[in-house]
Amino acid sequence: MTSPGVLVLAATPIGRVTDAPPRLAEELAGADVVAAEDTRRLRRLAADLGIEVGGRIVSYFEGNESARTPQLLEALENGERVVLVTDAGMPSVSDPGYRLVAAAVEADIRVTAVPGPSAVLTALAVSGLPVDRFCFEGFLPRKGGERSRRLAELAAEPRTMVFFEAPHRTGAALSAMAGAFGDDRPAAVCRELTKTYEEVRRGAVGELAEWASDGVRGEVTIVVAGAAPHSAVDTDAASLRTAVDALVDDGLTRKDAIAAVAKQAGLPKREVYQVVHVDED
Repeated sequence: MTSPGVLVLAATPIGRVTDAPPRLAEELAGADVVAAEDTRRLRRLAADLGIEVGGRIVSYFEGNESARTPQLLEALENGERVVLVTDAGMPSVSDPGYRLVAAAVEADIRVTAVPGPSAVLTALAVSGLPVDRFCFEGFLPRKGGERSRRLAELAAEPRTMVFFEAPHRTGAALSAMAGAFGDDRPAAVCRELTKTYEEVRRGAVGELAEWASDGVRGEVTIVVAGAAPHSAVDTDAASLRTAVDALVDDGLTRKDAIAAVAKQAGLPKREVYQVVHVDED
């Protein structure tokens, strides 16, 4: 009976190739199968590392992840060593990989990793914001209303938050954060981490939104301080109405805005509803 293989999640550089962990070259050279988000980038990486990929190379990206997972699982069940790499950073962290990991775990196949560069931890470390507790929120929704709802849910989050964002949406994302968290919430925009034109811009989220309004280039990671220990929204009637109106202006329905403000203020929804609608009765 064939012993099951091993799935290796291999981190790749987020910028400089010299940041690659030493084991990466060893794993790429010795793999039976290398599943890559972009096979052309994989070949360039292998050339930069001075090695040849020994096994067969297959593509594994968002568009074919569902279809390709059973094929890779079969290879693992047949005893092959499958190395999974994405364009940058650790596979499955806002990149392809979760489906294959879940399938391998379900099939009782060993899953291990080659630890290495991570945009999440790098941005967090250089941000200057608290690092003792943090959460990773990945990419925000593209649509304005959905993005505003997500941020409203996070307004009272006490942990430092890390987001990925596309450069052409960075300005809009920061503006939405200013609306949900307040202009004065501390934040950092980390651009092109570890690359030649690395830039870390720190300041209040409202100031950063203004800076980004003319456009941002490169890979972007945003780090935002968590809410202060006290309520993120004052509980007097005027403050509650203002908070609800601001979220409505950002695209939320009044019902969703009331629910979000109630959560931020630590109040029952019916109480905020009554305060908001008192002028309408």
